[in-house]
Amino acid sequence: MNRAAAPRIAVFGSVNMDLVAYVDTVPASGETVQGRQFRQIPGGKGANQAIAAARAGADVAFLGAVGDDAFGVQLRTTLVDSGVDVSGLRTVAGASGVAHIVVDAAGSNSIIVIPGANGTVTALREGDTRLLDGARVLLLQLETPMSGVVAAARAGRSLGATTMLTPAPARPLPAELLECVDVLLPNQHEAAALTGHDDPERALAALLESVPEVVVTLGGDGSLYGARGREPVRVPAVRVEPVDTTGAGDTFCGAFAVARAEGRDPEEALRFAARAAALSVRRQGASTSMPTRAEIDAF
Repeated sequence: MNRAAAPRIAVFGSVNMDLVAYVDTVPASGETVQGRQFRQIPGGKGANQAIAAARAGADVAFLGAVGDDAFGVQLRTTLVDSGVDVSGLRTVAGASGVAHIVVDAAGSNSIIVIPGANGTVTALREGDTRLLDGARVLLLQLETPMSGVVAAARAGRSLGATTMLTPAPARPLPAELLECVDVLLPNQHEAAALTGHDDPERALAALLESVPEVVVTLGGDGSLYGARGREPVRVPAVRVEPVDTTGAGDTFCGAFAVARAEGRDPEEALRFAARAAALSVRRQGASTSMPTRAEIDAF
């Protein structure tokens, strides 16, 4: 893709070092099991979505924070090497964020996130608005303090960006945030937590009372899209044998943002995102598994 013509996407969010243990079976409380492999992989929902969008063809700026430790240096380098503008990535005293991840033989994962430097991103700082100006899409998540997420959403709205929020980890969403969100992208568990409805279609309908568009991701069952005034649309997942599902949702969100920023209609954008996510689960890790634009187009 001609990078001069690439759509501009801004990402405000978290960046972590993922400490990943691969096991046959996740241990129960008090149990010790033998692991098969350990990997240290740059991640964090914000950084993952930024890398996914950059590899899918966007011009991406990232706003967040790392610590002044060795992880911080590695995390910054990974973003730079992926083509992400890190002029909005601040370095603060202390530890970078980390995530402890256990992946079982089926590719399913469980995750513990320790925020570290991400906990300091409580507001925009001088210069951040410049990075948001001109962005067609602003991607947000909830691994940084809510006050910072709200500030970024308000700035994105004032500058005309389409604001997309991944409500993870799930928590109550304040009205001041929802009024600035154009597209909400929960998975089915987050949608249930936010609405009290286990049925994705009922959850979708409830969420559309608060935001104009909703995409509920359903893992191997694809995704469900809804917008006010139109019938819901289901888009199937691309069937592959998963190796590691870590980062698949972030890959989906980043690719979806790129497709929408390029002007594709929602259903076409969801199919593009589904191909990207399917490619990602065939590889280990989060940021290390995300496909390039050429790979997505060829799949």
